[in-house]
This record gives sequence, structure tokens and C-alpha cells, in this order.
Amino acid sequence: MAIQPGAKSLRKIAVVGRGTAGALAAAGVTRLHPDADHELHHIYDSRIPVIGVGEGSWPSLVQHLQELTNLPHAAVQQRLKGTRKYGVAFDGWGRRDRDFIHYFAPQQVSYAYHLSADFMAELLHESTRARHIDAKVVDIARVEGGARVEFEGRPPERYDLVFDARGFPAELHPERHIELPFVPTNTAVIRRCPALFAEGRDGPILQHTYTRAVARPHGWIFVIPLTVHTSYGYIFNRDVSSIGEVEADFDAFLETDGVAEFEQRAVIPFPNFVQRRMYDGAIARVGNAAAFMEPLEATAIVAAQLQIGMVLHMRLNRAPEHLERDAPVVNRFLVNNMLCYGLFVGWHYSCGSKHDSEFWRYARDDAWPRHRTAADPEAVDCAALRRFDEMLALMKQPVIDKADWDRMCAVPLTSYCQLSQGLGC
Repeated sequence: MAIQPGAKSLRKIAVVGRGTAGALAAAGVTRLHPDADHELHHIYDSRIPVIGVGEGSWPSLVQHLQELTNLPHAAVQQRLKGTRKYGVAFDGWGRRDRDFIHYFAPQQVSYAYHLSADFMAELLHESTRARHIDAKVVDIARVEGGARVEFEGRPPERYDLVFDARGFPAELHPERHIELPFVPTNTAVIRRCPALFAEGRDGPILQHTYTRAVARPHGWIFVIPLTVHTSYGYIFNRDVSSIGEVEADFDAFLETDGVAEFEQRAVIPFPNFVQRRMYDGAIARVGNAAAFMEPLEATAIVAAQLQIGMVLHMRLNRAPEHLERDAPVVNRFLVNNMLCYGLFVGWHYSCGSKHDSEFWRYARDDAWPRHRTAADPEAVDCAALRRFDEMLALMKQPVIDKADWDRMCAVPLTSYCQLSQGLGC
């Protein structure tokens, strides 16, 4: 085993939150920490319900879950009640009035999962060695040499590292959060509908499936096929459209989609934001506590993977005396990457859709033009906007040099090219 000079400074670790990001963090600590006698506390308040939604992911999750669970890919997929996602099928987006698919590269080979978030958390818990603490956390604060977690009704505890996976902040503050006003949606209506096909008895479903992203007058609808149900979500802006208008259009869409019955799961308001300080050396905010932008390109899980993996690898593989210099570098990298995700998602709206509605006019003409101010390097202290502009400029070249084929701005050049062609940008 390779020598990990930071391991001895990570004797006691906490993960706060039991959603997807919390489960990934706890399983990641269990797998990566070289010393079996480290202490890991997984802390959550069982009174806070976890909404099990159908989710999409990126191909990196397939190998990651196999490594975390030591299970074959087929077994993982079946435990997730999942299907194989080969990309996103866009219906009605852009100015070309032509449906298109954003494929993972290499096309029709690389795949991710459509999965049930609650089943993934259960699977990861089985791979985690932790002491479970059912308690309400009232504060997490950095202290000398680590972080302190304060509880309701029990004494505080000190940790060498805390992963804060408690979800969205209660409210956004400009000094702590970078708001993303160029992402034009802020609410999701989630419905659970019958499965499109039954789970295979002899193995996982092998059909190529795609997340559907269907443009509608008030926003767009995702369709995520699992083996236990199909997850539908209407993503919209509650300041532009009323919930009644959205529910009526949702009903009409399901009728045309041939769905006769559904279970109403939740109405979820969400912020589009990036934490300015995701990681300070002792506290790592991960998942929806670190950043969020609407689920159009399934950025939530892949972002959590990056946040958790980078913090753990840096803390384990770098000597403790480098911590104060490392933390700002890691934080700036993560902030930059999350803003790049946000710009990529917001860009999808820049060409409108086939619907000439109040929402789509707002998204194209009002929300998206704000991206230059919101992501200004002076305001966000990173180069996300420059990297995004470079990707758009690269696609306008008559020939893209092979040296640029692997360029990334959160997602690879192949994704930008497919979206540019499909949307008519």
C-alpha cells in the first residue's frame, strides 16, 4: 500500500447528512482511508425525510460504485433498480425545431445509470464502516486543528474533518454564495409513474435508455426510466408560472405520453448557487450544500463525486503541514468547476425552444444574458467564464486541432459540440 502521509491527521471524521452526497462521502472514507482503526461518524436526523427521486448520472459513477461496493456492475445496476443511460434526449429545445440526443462519448458505448437515490444510499451504507449518530446538528464550525459539530440535546464533538452534506442552505447570502441568475428555473414538481418495463429476472436491463428532457411552455419535463417506476419532473420558475398552470400542463403531457396514473411525490423549490468556500481544510461542503443548478444535465451526483474525491485524496496524500496552502487551491478549483457546470446548464436556454411563451422569453432574453455579470472573474475569483468563452470560441473554428480534442470546461468538448449543433447556437 502506498504511503499516505496525511492519514494520521485524519483519525476522526464526520459525515453529516444521509442523502446521496452523505452516502458517497461515508463510503469514500471507508474505502480510501488506509488505517482500519480510524473513527468515522455518520450523523443524520431521522426526523428529516429523504425524498427518493429518480436520478440521472454521468459515466464516472459506474466505475465509482463498483469500486465502493466491490460488486459486479450488473449487481450494482440491479440494486439501484436502474437502467443504462446513454445520454439525454432533447425534445423541442433550441431554434432548429429538431429533436436531438446528447450522447456520452464514445457514443453508444459509454453509459451512466438512471437510478433510485434511496436505493443507492442503502447500497452505499452496506459498504460503510461507521458509527451512526441520530441527532440534529445545529452548527458546524472550524476550530484549531479541525472542526466542531454541535448537536441539539447532546455534547459537541471535535473532528479532524467534517463533510457537510446537509443539503441546500436555508437562504443565500452574497458574501457566502455565488447566485446563478442565468439558470432560469427554481422549482420542481416530482411525480412517480408506472415503470416502462419490468426488471429482468436473469440480469440487469441492457436496453439503451436516455433521460428525456422535453421542452414545455412553462419549462421542461424530465423522464427517467427505472425498473420499479418512471420518474417525471416538471422544472419551472415559480416567479413566472403558477403551480396551477404547471400542474395542468403536466397533466396534459402525461395524457399525451400515455400515462394513466401517477403518484404526486413532492414540490421542491431549489436555489441555483455555488458556495464561495466549499472547503476550508477542516469542513468540506459537498452535494447540495456546496452547489446546485437545476437537474438538466445531471450535474448533482458527478459534482459530489468530484468534491468528495478531491478533498479525501488531498488530505490523505499530502502532509499535514501543507494543509493551509492546499485548502484555498482545492476550494478555488471546486468553485471554478461548479461555475463551469452552471454556465453549461444555463447555456442550454440561450437559443430558446419551440415554445414562444413567457417562460422561454424570460429564459432566453432576461436570465441567460446575466451570465457575464454573475460569473465575472472579479466577482467570483476564478476563471470559469474565460474557460467557457474559450470553449464557445473553439467550436467556431473551421477545424479543431487534435491537441484541443480533450479540452474540458466541466464537461468535455464533445458535449459542447453536440449541444451547439442540436440547439442551433
